[in-house]
Amino acid sequence: MMAILLANLWLDAAQAAGAAGPGGGKPMNLDDFFRLERISDARVSPDGKHVAYVAAVPNLKENKTTASIWIAEIATGKTMSLTRSAKRDRRPRWSPDGKLILFESSRGGDNQLWVIPVSGGEARQVTTIGTEASAAVWSNDGKKIAFVSSVWPEHSDKPFAQSDELNRKRKDDAEKSPVKAKVFNRLFYRHWDEYVEDRRQHLFVCAFNPETLQASEPRDVTPGDRDAYPTSSTFSGGDDYTFSPDGEWLVFTAVPARDEAWNTRHELCRVSVAGGATAWPALGTGSAGAEGAPAFTPDGKTLVFRAQRRAGFEADKWELFQAPCGPDGSLGGKPVELTKNLDRSVDAFVTAPAGEVLFQVEESGGNSIYKASAGKDPVRLCGPVGMLGSLSADSSCRVLGMTEARMNRPAEVAIYEPGKQEPRLLTAHNAKLLSALDLPRPESLSVPVEGATMQMWLLKPPGFDPAKKWPLVYLVHGGPQGAWEDGWSWRWNPSLWAARGYVVACPNPRGSTGFGQKFVDEISGDWGGKCYRDLMAGLDVVEKLPFIDRERMASAGASFGGYMMNWFQGNTTRFKTLITHCGVYNFESMYATTEELWFDEWEHGGPPWGPNKQSYEKHSPHRLAANFKTPMLIIHNDLDFRVPVSEGHQLFTTLQRLGVPSRFINFPDEGHWVLKLRNSEYWHKEVFSWLEKYAGPGGR
Repeated sequence: MMAILLANLWLDAAQAAGAAGPGGGKPMNLDDFFRLERISDARVSPDGKHVAYVAAVPNLKENKTTASIWIAEIATGKTMSLTRSAKRDRRPRWSPDGKLILFESSRGGDNQLWVIPVSGGEARQVTTIGTEASAAVWSNDGKKIAFVSSVWPEHSDKPFAQSDELNRKRKDDAEKSPVKAKVFNRLFYRHWDEYVEDRRQHLFVCAFNPETLQASEPRDVTPGDRDAYPTSSTFSGGDDYTFSPDGEWLVFTAVPARDEAWNTRHELCRVSVAGGATAWPALGTGSAGAEGAPAFTPDGKTLVFRAQRRAGFEADKWELFQAPCGPDGSLGGKPVELTKNLDRSVDAFVTAPAGEVLFQVEESGGNSIYKASAGKDPVRLCGPVGMLGSLSADSSCRVLGMTEARMNRPAEVAIYEPGKQEPRLLTAHNAKLLSALDLPRPESLSVPVEGATMQMWLLKPPGFDPAKKWPLVYLVHGGPQGAWEDGWSWRWNPSLWAARGYVVACPNPRGSTGFGQKFVDEISGDWGGKCYRDLMAGLDVVEKLPFIDRERMASAGASFGGYMMNWFQGNTTRFKTLITHCGVYNFESMYATTEELWFDEWEHGGPPWGPNKQSYEKHSPHRLAANFKTPMLIIHNDLDFRVPVSEGHQLFTTLQRLGVPSRFINFPDEGHWVLKLRNSEYWHKEVFSWLEKYAGPGGR
């Protein structure tokens, strides 16, 4: 009953507050920010009566986050904690009969699969594999479980007991050895924030007994020197593989067999769960670009998947396709495109009876849900609303579950029922804390730019008085094929910046997603061109607002946003300070040190020694160093293999040599993002201190 009351109180407060935000209280501070629970991975039960999800609780003092599996009753909103652990329980997946939940947990020391009865009882460990287990899925009859593990391929053709022992020994020997040398034979030898070396992501299958909750010894069904699971989240669509309708095959997203560091041609492949295949035949969909996220319709007669048209372009539009299939998952006809006439990129989707597919897209700074079927144009069911995640459905697709967040509220579980205007919130984990905070809603502005319109969010600080002059923070998003959505972030949170007393502008310039593929494409090869001019046009609009103090404007950004700070440094003196996080400084050195080469090669039309060498030079901030004048804070981390730390070192050295006020913060234990709680706290304190030094505190 308390859960129902809190949920109702939250909904009433949100509706009453309107533009003023859910609370009428104090501005959010860092302590508040790190007390908020983090809700994720909502999964609707097969009968459509419950949702399982993850609630993570940060503990700043102990510098750790614990996570548990919760269940919410859809009809009443009543919630209960299904698991309780001092570790991290995550990624819940319902068994087909709805009686069990399979999940990942580190409660045993490393990441393994566990299962727990929904009716209650103790969790039972399913796997004990030495290379850990993740990303598990059920077969349709609930008698098989597949999972992913990162193994050394030279052992993968041996019996499991032998290969597992060899993998364990290799790990143990490396940890104990005083020699920490790493040996690389090819790309990728490192990825995102870890050294991969020669390990490969393989799919394993084990038989499972629903009565005894015990699993058989697993079998590596994708042996060999190739990844059977996307190594880059760019090509991940949620569950990236599935059992065939008859349970005897796996259909999965395979990483390119060769040249995977500069080749985006991910293919849908199929292997028998009996194992033994060293070659994985592709389904033969006819796609030229990447494809993935396979899912079968409830009747098992149709395969649905996503695909891109252009090879080499990670930010190409994701189209939705379906094709007739046999019970073994083999294609029985040519795929039919479902979203050809929708200029939006498909994210998560669920399959429904009668050949319908419900899917999520990013749209105009928010998310929408559409319905598609063969021979009909897609129809928008709801949206754009805030930021949606982990779309799932019951077995008949009558009820959709998801997480839903806004810029002034972190994610909660939400339910969408066809025919409704928008999803309704089901949980309220943060209602009490949010009710004490003043978190204003953002305003959406439209800015005319060259041949297009740019959408921009504007957040005013708590206690905003239009008669006062307020400092401005201009935040540039990453990507560049990304967007500021009406959603919550645990890394770059515009509401937290506004709570310091700043007006915050979040523009979506050329290259931003959710505004059509042409808008996305127009940044390629032109990072410092139209996009920069779009951003300056947005700044022109904002600085003319009567409450903006033009003498106290700052700008900040990460990844591509960090690049743009470096480009600002050489092209404008309109800001009092710039804050750059893990941004590109020198395109040529970036190419030879990053890991995903396909990205730079698409953006610049090939490698830097090719005919388009001038593209690397034209928009590289390092060549404009003679113009650098603006005080700058630099953050760059040792485990950032996407934009390597050498970019930050080059920038800081240059600024110091020029005598420009600058400060370099380096986290040796972080990658592209700062994720550890105490590191994040330190990051925020340093950033806000620097900001206040040069742009001043609060309004006046």
